[in-house]
Amino acid sequence: MPQIVPKAYTILWVENRRVKVPDLRAALRPQWYEVHVVASGRAAAAFLAARAADLVVLYAASFGSSGYLMAKSLRAAAPHTPILLIASPEAPPHPQSPVSEVLVLPFTPRKLLNRIRRLLPRGEDAWQQVGKFALNHETRWVRVDGKEAPLTPRLARLLAYFLSHPYQVLTYQELYRAVWNGSGTPVLDTIQVHIAWLRRIVEQDPHVPCFIETLRGVGYRFHPEGKAGCGERPRRSSKSRRGW
Repeated sequence: MPQIVPKAYTILWVENRRVKVPDLRAALRPQWYEVHVVASGRAAAAFLAARAADLVVLYAASFGSSGYLMAKSLRAAAPHTPILLIASPEAPPHPQSPVSEVLVLPFTPRKLLNRIRRLLPRGEDAWQQVGKFALNHETRWVRVDGKEAPLTPRLARLLAYFLSHPYQVLTYQELYRAVWNGSGTPVLDTIQVHIAWLRRIVEQDPHVPCFIETLRGVGYRFHPEGKAGCGERPRRSSKSRRGW
């Protein structure tokens, strides 16, 4: 199967490395975030003039400054885009900096991810609840078993179709027509690789799926509550085999 990495939210990351700072971008998983890196405020403004971003991360600490002037130019270029400013104790943020949130070094990657997640658009009125699943059609976030994750547009469309057809046999042809607007013979590799991506996000063990059942040679069946007995460990017999 082709190993293609799906993309989700677009993040504009502004970093210069004039001073030595921690590498924070490594915490951003590529299957969740499409990160564009620019090295100046001018380049960031040019990017925002050409296309939209879901979030701007201004790594002011990497410039050795408070980032105040860059933040002003970014806010002028994208009035409604959330801006996360990362500052250092040596160059604290300006109190009037027009940013949405501020993080001051040092902090953990988890704290960065939690702050990014909070700043991304997530309209609460667009959730579709089916079984253990909830899908936000506006922001493409999924909740399942107490966990949340963003989806690519295609994966969100695939999951939405599963949610609308629980427990039904969905053939490859039907999925190809509904999710990819395809006609003729479905491209099985395309369907299977997207199913694999979705399982990695929603299943506890993608190799032993509880929610998305494979029907060999036919298609799939979606179990929003999980298949009966799935995930349970087999019980050991109280009797020993010795002496039987």
